[in-house]
Amino acid sequence: MDQPVPPADAPRFEWLGRRPYEPVFEAMKAFTDQRDAGTRDECWLLEHDPVFTQGQAGRAEHLLWPGDIPVVQVDRGGQVTFHGPGQLMLYTLIDIRRRGLGVRQLVSLLEDTTVAVLAHWGIGAAPRRDAPGVYVAGEKIASLGLRVRRGCAYHGLALNVDMDLSPFQRINPCGYAGMPVTQLRDQLGESVSLGAVSDVLQRTLLERLQQAGSE
Repeated sequence: MDQPVPPADAPRFEWLGRRPYEPVFEAMKAFTDQRDAGTRDECWLLEHDPVFTQGQAGRAEHLLWPGDIPVVQVDRGGQVTFHGPGQLMLYTLIDIRRRGLGVRQLVSLLEDTTVAVLAHWGIGAAPRRDAPGVYVAGEKIASLGLRVRRGCAYHGLALNVDMDLSPFQRINPCGYAGMPVTQLRDQLGESVSLGAVSDVLQRTLLERLQQAGSE
């Protein structure tokens, strides 16, 4: 069956595979610095080599024992988190000013998108007011962090799909000591491919962006 044609203002989605963190971080900043009022939004989907990223609000005491995993200081909001293989990253390079969105609206849109993606697999999830992200029965399954420069957002969303969760024990995730984490595989009791989750995430995000644009 033919796929529906996306609207003209739909972001361009790109699957980048597995990449080290820092080159992608630099590419996000470069894209945002070089874009102009007519630049098409982009969304990058990928997984990273193991890395801890420390946000602007990050405190050293939340890095308990990073060990052999590198730590990268980044310019997104929030504190420390872990990225690694089997975690689906969505980087939203979106001109929120052009779309008439505020930062809080984009955060809510990404949270709602994640909740809908998990519902596709029959998993009930919800955001929390006191700790940004998406949770399943109190366990964190997705993290969010954004930076906005000249009305344009970058960074985005990390969704735990099928990964080694043990590195989260080396940190206080997002600054919360003992924060329990979970992933799609553990909730389902079976593996799910990043590609399958990426497809549902892309479709759901497009729907949410269209809805936001029509409000």
